[in-house]
Amino acid sequence: MSTYAEKQGAWMMKYPAISDLALKAQKRIPQVSWAYLSTGTGSEHLLDENTEAFKRVTFNPRFCNGSILPKIETEIFGQQFSAPFGIAPVGLTGLMWPRCEMLLASAAERCGIPYTLSTLATETPETVGKHVGDRGWFQLYAPRSPKDNSEILKRAADSGFHTLVITVDIPTPSRREKTKRAGLSTKAKITPRFMWQALTHPSWTIATLQHGLPRLRTAESYPDFMEDMSVGAFVKGQRGANLTWDFCQEVAEQWEGPVLIKGLLHPEDAKRAVSIGMDGIVVSNHGARQFDGAITSIDALPAIVEAVGDKTKIVFDSGVRTGLDVMRALALGADFVLLGRAFIYAVAALGRFGGDHAYHILKDELQNNMIQLGVKSLGELRGRALLGNRNTQPGSGEE
Repeated sequence: MSTYAEKQGAWMMKYPAISDLALKAQKRIPQVSWAYLSTGTGSEHLLDENTEAFKRVTFNPRFCNGSILPKIETEIFGQQFSAPFGIAPVGLTGLMWPRCEMLLASAAERCGIPYTLSTLATETPETVGKHVGDRGWFQLYAPRSPKDNSEILKRAADSGFHTLVITVDIPTPSRREKTKRAGLSTKAKITPRFMWQALTHPSWTIATLQHGLPRLRTAESYPDFMEDMSVGAFVKGQRGANLTWDFCQEVAEQWEGPVLIKGLLHPEDAKRAVSIGMDGIVVSNHGARQFDGAITSIDALPAIVEAVGDKTKIVFDSGVRTGLDVMRALALGADFVLLGRAFIYAVAALGRFGGDHAYHILKDELQNNMIQLGVKSLGELRGRALLGNRNTQPGSGEE
């Protein structure tokens, strides 16, 4: 049986960046899958700005530091990880590549980083838990029924998931116009358009035929679930706008491990999360998939760090595509970073060991850029980021 180590050298030459994996994935999967994965909502201004905003975060490097081998191992929420980043939750993951959740969970376990399974993934906690070991985080879209909610939490805990992530930034489904134009139906059905896409993407089709059409296997277990495969329909039919701070607190009381609230951009919301006892927050604009008029996550981060940075753990999400982006978020005060699209691109492009390759790209980029900057540890990154015009000549950023 082959291993990633046997492929690493050749893949690093052919696919040295996440952007290379994105190009490969786009060619390998049907248009409907690519549209779901890669697009945002509205005019998609925020989708572009999420990545562009990182370019405004720069550094002034220091030299003559001798030999540097940066230490990037991280402890957060009582767990040790090999790097300060992990895999973000993505709904309907199996649409991008069959068995994607298991492949990413296995990669996370091998690489020593967390994998976050969505309630709206295409595999169940029981299935994925067998692959992720003790590195599983579980992301909750709360059902309207308290009984169903409690059962989902129990299933995740019994399957070995350690950290709970409550997503709160979907008061209603977004419109996602490009996804509709691409033909993502609200029900899984075979159409002439879908057949053509399947025939022209044989690798995806063969893998899908072997595993079956993607379904929301966790969500569909509950009577309130609509006869509808779409993520949006489930969210709209469940708690959605009824999500409250009191409810988040109630959920946290049911979960024995760490609990995070995902989707915060406003400092006052971050303070409120701390006040109800959350172990962490995830600064995120849902990958620009919900509200095209929102602030970018990286622009929101400094104010949130100033408001609650020493009172809770801050995880960063949205727009991250490189190890340099990871470094930028950490330098602005994040304790940890999650990436969704980057790892999905990798599996869609390369299959079984795609997640391993994405990890090594990001790890190598992060360590290389830390050496370029002249820092030996993650702690030394704090305060080194500069915000504003790249053409200015600021000071070192150090006191």
